[in-house]
Amino acid sequence: MAYDADVIVIGAGLAGLAATAELAEAGRKVLLLDQEPETSLGGQAHWSFGGLFLVDSPEQRRLRVRDSRELAWQDWLGTAGFDRAEDRWPRRWAEAYVDFAAGEKRAWLHGMGVRFFPVVGWAERGGYTATGHGNSVPRFHITWGTGPGLLEPFVRRVRAAARDGRAELRFRHRVTGLSRSAGSVDTVSGEILAPSAAVRGTASSREVVGAFELRAQAVVIASGGIGGNHALVRDCWPQRLGTPPRRMLSGVPAHVDGAMLGVAEQAGASLVNRDRMWHYTEGIENWDPVWEDHGIRILPGPSSLWVDATGARLPVPLFPGFDTLGTLQHIMGTGHSHTWFVLTRKIIEKEFALSGSEQNPDLTGKSIRGVLGRARSGAPGPVRAFMDQGADFVVEQDLASLVAGMNALTGEDLIKEDALRREIEARDREIGNPFTKDLQITAMRGARSYLGDKLIRVASPHRLLDPKAGPLIAVRLNILTRKTLGGLETDLSGRVLTADGEPMPGVYAAGEAAGFGGGGMHGYRSLEGTFLGGCLFSGRTAGRAAAAATA
Repeated sequence: MAYDADVIVIGAGLAGLAATAELAEAGRKVLLLDQEPETSLGGQAHWSFGGLFLVDSPEQRRLRVRDSRELAWQDWLGTAGFDRAEDRWPRRWAEAYVDFAAGEKRAWLHGMGVRFFPVVGWAERGGYTATGHGNSVPRFHITWGTGPGLLEPFVRRVRAAARDGRAELRFRHRVTGLSRSAGSVDTVSGEILAPSAAVRGTASSREVVGAFELRAQAVVIASGGIGGNHALVRDCWPQRLGTPPRRMLSGVPAHVDGAMLGVAEQAGASLVNRDRMWHYTEGIENWDPVWEDHGIRILPGPSSLWVDATGARLPVPLFPGFDTLGTLQHIMGTGHSHTWFVLTRKIIEKEFALSGSEQNPDLTGKSIRGVLGRARSGAPGPVRAFMDQGADFVVEQDLASLVAGMNALTGEDLIKEDALRREIEARDREIGNPFTKDLQITAMRGARSYLGDKLIRVASPHRLLDPKAGPLIAVRLNILTRKTLGGLETDLSGRVLTADGEPMPGVYAAGEAAGFGGGGMHGYRSLEGTFLGGCLFSGRTAGRAAAAATA
């Protein structure tokens, strides 16, 4: 029986595009399949902020940030917490990825035209010891053009391959089976869905209008994770994070459902670390949603007062931007699934950024004038739109009115004004003193010692109840689903392994479907900026390995 292609790639997101580009440029004939319409080419990377983890970059050095491969690996190990037999390959992938981030990653992307915003962000600051969770230094590099800007060279490479006849893109092809005909997995079968004019991110038709069966020497699975499937998220929710939240927002569209992981597992693939996942605690309802339960993540600076649903301050070091999963674990132990930021106009103007390409039109559109406009007074336009129209924002001139609005928003009288006032006044008392025992204030002052934070990210410390800094603002924060950290177990060539640790002949995996490499190179936590980079690295690796195997 003849082959339809040398390699079939399942999933047209960033990892699938990276793999396809490598395969086609190595002279292989590639079929790229995706269940969504062509408008969704690029997958979730399109919606991203475009953040990338780089080590000892020129951007860091210009800002007097000293970084090294050794420091990055120390931070990775302290964050990942590898502690399982299944972490054999994830740990090896992690080390290879840190080497990539400290080595050729930036030059490779730069050679394709990718550029970076000059101010490096400091995500996941940790707040523990030097060997604990978090980034010791700023490493979050924002792609100039955000997610679409990062996708562009890979889309360009794949489109060129399609024009030359080396690649063929088949949309509306939903894979439901993998099978063997000559020892290795060489047959991909599934359903053809009805044509759809759905715009990117919106629900497309699931009407089945046909079936397909395709054969190739190798298959690359790059189908993404489970973040849009709340039932599966709850099924995989680990006991260590407490009871799954009753209500979650979705950081990804519903078609990110994990179905292909089940197909691969049924065919014999090893699926590991499925209880490891990455969900944000600073989600807000999108006032202009694209998909159902569409949530946007606030990328906060360190100054907002973070309180739980009852108004109690979160414990040290659970400050904004310090420890995502540590905060999630604490919240799930409170009996409520929402928390609050309490802040001022002065803080929101300088410290609030919103994750996503569509929430940063200046960076996405590569507008220098627009970016310079961020230095002017006033909240950025997208943030102002959420203040005016978002369901989670309360803006008032005094604390009593703010608390009344917070309780009205939830429909429960959970927050007591006197208790919250005592907490805020105690915090404010420390602001006017050069000495403090409040570690959040210490962290704020420490952040401003970094030039990037002082310039555009961290407000001057001030009293929350200072009328000159007002009005007061409260933001209800929801749990926002996002990433699968576990996945298909792969070796360092991206070959999918079976339960006995042997390669599954002919099958490779990349991106979120492979836990970004090995079945979970992040371990339990992420340092951020590593998801897009993990898709690129694992997609490139799998593509090159599959090309060599099908020569």
